[in-house]
Amino acid sequence: MTARNFPESFLWGSATAAYQIEGAATEDGRGPSIWDTYSHTPGRTLNGDTGDVAADHYHRWPQDLDHLAELGLGAYRFSISWPRVQPGGSGRFNPAGLDFYARLVDGLLERGIRPVATMYHWDLPQELEDAGGWPARDTALRFEEYAAGIVGALGDRVHTWTTLNEPWCSAYLGYGSGVHAPGRTEPAAALAAVHHLNLAHGLAGRVVRELTPSAELSVTLNLHVVRGASGSAADADAVRRIDALANRAFLGPMLDGAYPADLLADTAAVTDWSFVRPGDEKLIAVPLDVLGVNYYSSTLVRAWDGHSARSAADGHGASVHSPWVGAEDVDFLPQPGPYTAMGWNIDPPAFTELLVRLGRDHPGQPLMITENGAAFDDVVSADGRIHDDRRIDYLRRHIGAVADARALGVDVRGYFVWSLLDNFEWGYGYDRRFGIIHVDYDTQERRWKDSAHWYRRLVATGQLDG
Repeated sequence: MTARNFPESFLWGSATAAYQIEGAATEDGRGPSIWDTYSHTPGRTLNGDTGDVAADHYHRWPQDLDHLAELGLGAYRFSISWPRVQPGGSGRFNPAGLDFYARLVDGLLERGIRPVATMYHWDLPQELEDAGGWPARDTALRFEEYAAGIVGALGDRVHTWTTLNEPWCSAYLGYGSGVHAPGRTEPAAALAAVHHLNLAHGLAGRVVRELTPSAELSVTLNLHVVRGASGSAADADAVRRIDALANRAFLGPMLDGAYPADLLADTAAVTDWSFVRPGDEKLIAVPLDVLGVNYYSSTLVRAWDGHSARSAADGHGASVHSPWVGAEDVDFLPQPGPYTAMGWNIDPPAFTELLVRLGRDHPGQPLMITENGAAFDDVVSADGRIHDDRRIDYLRRHIGAVADARALGVDVRGYFVWSLLDNFEWGYGYDRRFGIIHVDYDTQERRWKDSAHWYRRLVATGQLDG
């Protein structure tokens, strides 16, 4: 058995999202979000589950912060609910909502834990969706105002501000395939959403730079490792096209200050991109202290031959509408197991591959693993414990992949396990459990899984065995 050591400066944390854990959906002045509307629409979520109660974190946050402290974590990544602090997405802010996050941040600081606040983790105020949602430019401008309000209220105590979580999902799953809120299936709108999410990031990032220059600024992207099924030129082009939609549509403007020319050409039949105004790309490219990377599995594609049965095993939910706008003639192929409960393949080497690519393509840009983890069918055993050996194996191998990337010179500065708690897993409701802490949804009892004990030992020693 070999051991790989992480330095004391390496930041260990865990992550959650507001709608997935908070509950209290109608308390203390919180307004509705697109996920409230979506989850209450029959047929949208498994078993009709909603985030109305979730893990009841809104009432149990001191206990949950105690768990973070007991785990020995140096940081906690949480998201702020836009409709809780600014119901309707514009106008006055809700003092009760701001106070909740002020108490949360103060509680973290009292426990010696760095607050890492995500401004947007998919819970757009419903009123803004009614006015057009992310395909409308005005939503980005409202986001800038929202950012100014929360940074002004909390910025002196927040260590890191993350503007967006996974804008790929917000744009393509929310407006392309419709498997996420708001459930629209409009290809041109999905691409407009890509741009206005990028613009919102740039505008909010500049707010952080102006109001709290000492805070670190980040964004979190779910970047894809895309491989071709063969060495053919057609499959190589399929890889290029999906990489443009999945990765470079965000990395290009955010880090390089321009959209990739091939992305614009590939999607010209869908939109002329006239929603990109002069100066937008410069606004988007606000310098980042750290780029957040979310990784779970890899992707295998091939060019459709025009007559074979189609394959849409991209892992992003079932829909007759593709999230891959302008690339409907690309097939997504099933990959060999093992799989998580999400049906996602387990591929740690691809994680290293992704990080090495980022280090090569964007030298000098520090990275942070802001989400990585796995859902499995956890069972409370007769001894009262949750023996989630497969999750421990997943985490060990993926954290090992991070160590491998660091050994190759990639500047990865920390790792946040997804997730601290079992929670509302979007369209899958409460059927999928990602937490290292088990939640009994009937009693709201928290119980550490074996993976939590394993993670605490890793955090304490910085030494990964095996």
